[in-house]
Amino acid sequence: MMNALTVVLLCLAALFIFGVLPTFIMSWFIFKILLKRDKPEKWDRNCSMPNDAETVVMYNKGLEWGKRWDSVRSDVDIYNDGLHLFGEYFDFGHDKAVIIIGGRMEACYYSYYFAEVYRRAHCNVLTIDARAHGKSEGLYNCLGYKEYKDILEWGKLLHDTLGNKKIFLHGICIGSSAALFCLTSKDCPDYMAGMAAEGMYTTFCESTRRHMELDHRPIFPFMYETMLWIRIVCGANVITDGPIRRIKAMTKPILFLHSREDRFSLPERAQELYDLCPSEKKKLVWFDKGGHSRIRINNEQAYDDEILQFLGEAEL
Repeated sequence: MMNALTVVLLCLAALFIFGVLPTFIMSWFIFKILLKRDKPEKWDRNCSMPNDAETVVMYNKGLEWGKRWDSVRSDVDIYNDGLHLFGEYFDFGHDKAVIIIGGRMEACYYSYYFAEVYRRAHCNVLTIDARAHGKSEGLYNCLGYKEYKDILEWGKLLHDTLGNKKIFLHGICIGSSAALFCLTSKDCPDYMAGMAAEGMYTTFCESTRRHMELDHRPIFPFMYETMLWIRIVCGANVITDGPIRRIKAMTKPILFLHSREDRFSLPERAQELYDLCPSEKKKLVWFDKGGHSRIRINNEQAYDDEILQFLGEAEL
């Protein structure tokens, strides 16, 4: 007969094999869908959501802007972390530049949509394919935890090679997280001068929870197991680390752009981020209309005016 210890061990083994292991495997597939580029056409430069009307309008307006200024556009590239990364540089003849950093699934053409206000502000414009997007190499979107080092390299290209004295960052969703990580890094140079953050979340875990709740998907155990896969593959603790922690070190100018209709980065959490930020040059602007990453398409004039005003006030 089996002794008590053997029975307990068998029960634990059965629990793992038939309980934990299947959900952990399923969570790997959730992770792959969210953050792994497993084929070239995934997260390429085409419209990321061709069935979403607002995304299509934003994308097409961006393409029109790119065509209008194609005469000053050039392809640029860098190497970082063993990856060959690509972008496009619009040289309007100024001595300052903006790097526009899109969210998950978005490559450099998407960023065109946000560029006109910076051209009006006398900035050159760099739109980038983040790692694992567009023409850039890489398998995983690492939610800014590795991408911020790529942004530092892009900044070095803009400053050291292309002659820009100041560099501003404009981030959307995950792009705003990457920009914040960059500007609060101990390696960030003074010429990286500030940022605008649209729809910044507190942690990726909280944002994911909101998505799953609104889609009526089971939270436990899948969300937590997916967060564990992110920790294993990307080296990021997205449960406790994120903008909610990094914002406490943000001393450079920062403009928060947030919609009261944002269901994924909740307005009260945006207020919390703003309150925690120690920067002496910070501003939080509320928009009454526009979903997550959909502010400008619903408020183009006001959105651009706020950026222009902030750049002037912060002397950027």
